Amino acid sequence: MAKCDICGKGVHFGNNVSHSHRRSNRIWNSNVKNIKCKVNGQTKTLHVCTRCMKSGLVERA
Repeated sequence: MAKCDICGKGVHFGNNVSHSHRRSNRIWNSNVKNIKCKVNGQTKTLHVCTRCMKSGLVERA
């Protein structure tokens, strides 16, 4: 679910690296919020990352 409806930013994959340098898989989730936006004059609930909110790509309802 952590995927932005505006820019498509989603999860990122990588490794946890322990002190002994053993690796295990991990996930970084994007900072995605459910907000009410105006889309074509109507109010819709979208999944939007905080970067898109800050840059003004969406208009809050």
